[in-house]
Amino acid sequence: MYYSDEIIEEVKNANDIVDVISGYVQLTKKGASWFGLCPFHSEKTPSFSVSRSKQIYYCFGCHSGGNVISFVMQYENYTFDEALRFLADRAGIRLPEVSLSTSERKDKDLKTRLMEIHRIAANHYYHELVDPRSPAGLDYFHKRKLSDDTIRHFGLGYTGIGSSKLYKLLKEKGYDDYTIKESGLVTIEEKGTHDKFWNRVMFPLMDINNRVIGFGGRVLGDGLPKYMNSPETKIFEKNRFLFGLNYARKTRRDYFFLCEGNMDVIAMHQAGYTNAVASLGTSLTANQPSLIKRYVNKVILTYDSDDAGIAAAMRAIPMLNDAGISVKILDLAPCKDPDEFLTKMGAEEMDRRIADAENSFVWSIGILRKKYDMQDPQQKTEFEHKAAEQLCSFSEPLERDNYTRAVCTKYMIPYEELKSLVNSTGNKGYGINAANKSIERPRLRRADDGIMKTQSFLISSICADKSLVSQVKELICADDFDGDLYKEIAGEIFSGTSASELMDRYAGDRDMLDRAAQILNYSEEENSSELKAAVAAAILRIKQNSLDRDAKNAADIAALQNVIKEQAAWKSRKIVLR
Repeated sequence: MYYSDEIIEEVKNANDIVDVISGYVQLTKKGASWFGLCPFHSEKTPSFSVSRSKQIYYCFGCHSGGNVISFVMQYENYTFDEALRFLADRAGIRLPEVSLSTSERKDKDLKTRLMEIHRIAANHYYHELVDPRSPAGLDYFHKRKLSDDTIRHFGLGYTGIGSSKLYKLLKEKGYDDYTIKESGLVTIEEKGTHDKFWNRVMFPLMDINNRVIGFGGRVLGDGLPKYMNSPETKIFEKNRFLFGLNYARKTRRDYFFLCEGNMDVIAMHQAGYTNAVASLGTSLTANQPSLIKRYVNKVILTYDSDDAGIAAAMRAIPMLNDAGISVKILDLAPCKDPDEFLTKMGAEEMDRRIADAENSFVWSIGILRKKYDMQDPQQKTEFEHKAAEQLCSFSEPLERDNYTRAVCTKYMIPYEELKSLVNSTGNKGYGINAANKSIERPRLRRADDGIMKTQSFLISSICADKSLVSQVKELICADDFDGDLYKEIAGEIFSGTSASELMDRYAGDRDMLDRAAQILNYSEEENSSELKAAVAAAILRIKQNSLDRDAKNAADIAALQNVIKEQAAWKSRKIVLR
């Protein structure tokens, strides 16, 4: 949908960011800003900053930032339109009806009806579960040690043998065959119509807002397939879904348990580990790591301890690492999965195993080691060479050395010998570091880092005190800034765009939004005279840096002479801001 800039600004102006965020986070005023514990990662010391003057927030810990709309989007996992409607309702603002094309309205209406069908189906399956005339489903869950509270919490259900009860119920409620078929819950063919799920205990698949969008079903008895999930529909995409995320996202822990199955997640939640989630099946999809990254930066893999679980973990680790997520492995031996472990070993032992969870790299070296006979000198040498190749994947020398020491300690390899082997292996071109050496990002020099901080300070300061904008832009322009993002933001601020409006520009790109929020939230100075003196000093430094850059890039002697004259003029210039 499209809403005008005027409507968006009206909604934002009616929802002070400090007031809104105070409904989610306990904030305390410190200087010109408000601080609290970040709702997007676990922390003990408040690093979450909210600026009333700029109407933006920024966390110095996890680097998330934005305005009041993006906060609601991030916290509630809403779309932009959903967050805008939420805030409009909060402020008592009636949003204008937005005209949709015929295809858009048809698609929206279908999604609405599919949501209704899934809600009806979830209620139907739950009532079937608790019906004393068909106890098979409830008996199964009770044998799996699930309490009635847990069963209700997850909305578990049951559907009997050879049933078309759901289809008949939906027809009674007026749904047509096309919509029912699109739900994926009923098979409608020329040869007959029947419910897709039968003789199964049912697991509702809920989106982040606790709306049922699909189902998983486990067969009772020996039928096949043992596990079955809803097909993809207009409201359900398997590769963008994690079972249990609707609850896990609210945890105060800074990591998720990543399990294989629905029952593992439910057993973990029942035992108090409410930060457990699962992909549907053993294979992590390409989109799921980025979904996890929205909430946490760490994962403890709790996959099954059998060969299939180990293989799935080996596939998942690089995918999670590539998304910037650190991974540990939970040792479940002698049990197969978390559900069995909690039943047989208990929560106290689970806590010990969590504390001892192993770094995924060291664990993967252990899996590699099992392929070799360490009593055979030749095989032992081959193992150490393979380990050295994997250690070369770390481009940072300190990190590589730390992992080398960890591997040596764990597998009793002399440190100096393995270190030498890693160095010689890297020189031969093995490992990710050697392969990607030409594309590694250069580190910022200290001078570069300093000018970036000065630019962030200036931009942030003039956003807080808009009376400075016109004075600053008389002295420098956007092209005087280093870096494309700094130039872009400075240009927008100079043209009258507010910090909050800038956040809307980057709402579709989380990385850009966070980077912009970091720049805009760099400084918050209350003392007016001190602020103006610091801004004047920042202007001088930015202009001098700009002229130094112009001098290096001068096309000819005449151009260089002009730059030198301007440099001399700026050296003796005194800036006094009103």
